[in-house]
Amino acid sequence: MNFLKSWFSSVENHPWLAVAADWGMRLLIALLILLIGWWFARRISRGLGNVMTRTGADPLLGNFLRNITYVVLLAVVVVGSLDRVGVPIASLLALMGAAGLAVGLALQGSLSHLAAGVLLMIFRPFKVGDLVEIAGVDGMVSTVTLMHTKLTTVDNREVTLPNGKVAGDAIINYSALGTRRIDIVVGISYNDNIGIAIAAAMDVLGKDKRILDDPAPQVMVVGLGDSSVDLGIRPWTKASDAWGVRTSVLRAIKERFDVEGISIPFPQSEISVRSLTMPDAPKNKSMQTA
Repeated sequence: MNFLKSWFSSVENHPWLAVAADWGMRLLIALLILLIGWWFARRISRGLGNVMTRTGADPLLGNFLRNITYVVLLAVVVVGSLDRVGVPIASLLALMGAAGLAVGLALQGSLSHLAAGVLLMIFRPFKVGDLVEIAGVDGMVSTVTLMHTKLTTVDNREVTLPNGKVAGDAIINYSALGTRRIDIVVGISYNDNIGIAIAAAMDVLGKDKRILDDPAPQVMVVGLGDSSVDLGIRPWTKASDAWGVRTSVLRAIKERFDVEGISIPFPQSEISVRSLTMPDAPKNKSMQTA
């Protein structure tokens, strides 16, 4: 008690001690707010990351949301600490807003790709390993980041697409549903027996174990061309076997049609030439006079 009385009396006699004590208390409270807020920001962001992992979300999306949450909470804590010290928050927020606007305008294209990357990870129209067609490019998805999507084409080229273009274009996912129908059109001669050709094609499809029984494969007449009767051959298979089945079926049908004597005609054109008889030329009058 005597110590407190002497301290208060010294503060009354020396006003600068009161100012120093006030600022020291403010700094202490600001430091406590900063430390406690930093601890809470870490715990909350880490908890959000764990929740995203348990729900099976994309790891990259989980890390992005965790980092964004941490940065936002830490910014709020810093602003609260500065406010406790006495820094004019209104001016600081206005300055931060102006700086954010300038940065946003300067990085407008990059931010659009970033936003598109977040949307792609939330809605997940494809995942790594899917065979897709994006912006006219066919390939397997190898990497998905917040800014770019990388495809590996069938001839082993890597194509990098900005996420803004990926999200703004049509996405065809060949692997999403697990199965695919292969459409093959083969022409036979008008002189060939259609029933024998259909039976031969169905027999070829039945011998390939990669072709599914449900849905059942189909062979039908799909057109009458200028030089051929067009047969539509439509087997179903797993998406991963589509290309292999297509090439195998094409070869097997050609070989089977050769055995059955079924021809695959090529376009032909007939050219008719007509001879025109020219009228007799009039005789020269001078020659007639002579």
